[in-house]
Amino acid sequence: MKIVFASNFYNHHQAPFSNAMYKKTDGNYQFIQTEKMDDERVKLGYKTLSDSFILDVSNNLDDASETINNADVVIYGSAPYKMFTHRLKNNQLVFKYTERIYKIQPKWYTMPLRYLKHWYQLERYKNMYLLCSSAFTSADYKRTGTFINRAYKWGYFPETKHYNIESLLNKKDKHKLLWVGRFLDWKHPDDILKVSKMLVDQGYTFSLDMVGTGIMEEQLKQMVTDLNLSDYVTFVGSVPSDQVRQYMERAGIYLFTSDRNEGWGAVLNESMNSGCAVVASHVVGSVPYLMKDKENGLIYHSGNVDELYEKVKYLLDHPDEQERLGKNAYLTIVNEWNADTAAERIINLSAHILSGEKSPDLYKTGPCSKAKIIEDEWF
Repeated sequence: MKIVFASNFYNHHQAPFSNAMYKKTDGNYQFIQTEKMDDERVKLGYKTLSDSFILDVSNNLDDASETINNADVVIYGSAPYKMFTHRLKNNQLVFKYTERIYKIQPKWYTMPLRYLKHWYQLERYKNMYLLCSSAFTSADYKRTGTFINRAYKWGYFPETKHYNIESLLNKKDKHKLLWVGRFLDWKHPDDILKVSKMLVDQGYTFSLDMVGTGIMEEQLKQMVTDLNLSDYVTFVGSVPSDQVRQYMERAGIYLFTSDRNEGWGAVLNESMNSGCAVVASHVVGSVPYLMKDKENGLIYHSGNVDELYEKVKYLLDHPDEQERLGKNAYLTIVNEWNADTAAERIINLSAHILSGEKSPDLYKTGPCSKAKIIEDEWF
């Protein structure tokens, strides 16, 4: 079985899945790169990777035509739709891999036109299936009348590390908080500083590392000064992706504060894999798939700083709960939500579809299980 994955630029988030696919298909796998990596990602520490299975067509998309049309299975992410029209018309299997499409609620009067556009491009081709790299993707597409009963759970699959989990948890600083990402308003790094001020006022001992850069950086630093948090908050700056894990391995608590603009959020996979007790916003795309509240992390309503504070305070007061949640988070990643499992399942799912089975229901949880409709509400 020849499988092709086409997306924008190849990076460390796609590498583990691609390596697993190359191995499990005995080399019958190719990644098509349609763009060069942008400067912002480079500044964030993304490294240019090169593997034998990468086909770079960023200078001429037509160079991918033969590879796409001759494959048994094509997965396409952030790549131009026109690259796959010939394949779709020939009734060849295609998986559309996407985050949610309505991060911002569309105007009601635009929906009829959107409905027609999505039906023309997507729904008329019954050989196309949806891989949801957000728990809210299936609900968004349902609004367009597409992919009904043809949507599957998916995501990003960064490197999964295997630790001696008890040893990892014993080395963690239970008073260490961590936040990682770009300093953007929709990621709400300022919410963490508000929580930090509340903790200080209540006499808590803790430290907070903030890893990243962005347009809010000076605003956040001024906020630290104004709130007298300089003894508690450290701005680490931009850190290469492989070194971010070192911060996660030390931190007892990981904070994920993004709103619905966070399509997936691979830092959740990484922090859970690192045994962190995660406190995460309920509208982050990966949260409903990876987390169960009070089982392998704590979930709060997006934007509710008081609730976020209560969750963090609870973990600081109960270090044993940090360990329990961190261990369960680790097991969630190593047992199911990882690149090897995803590769094995997409190959199996593809085989069932290619044999003539329509919308197979092969798995009850995890990658390639059927995607349920989840709206922007508490779940």
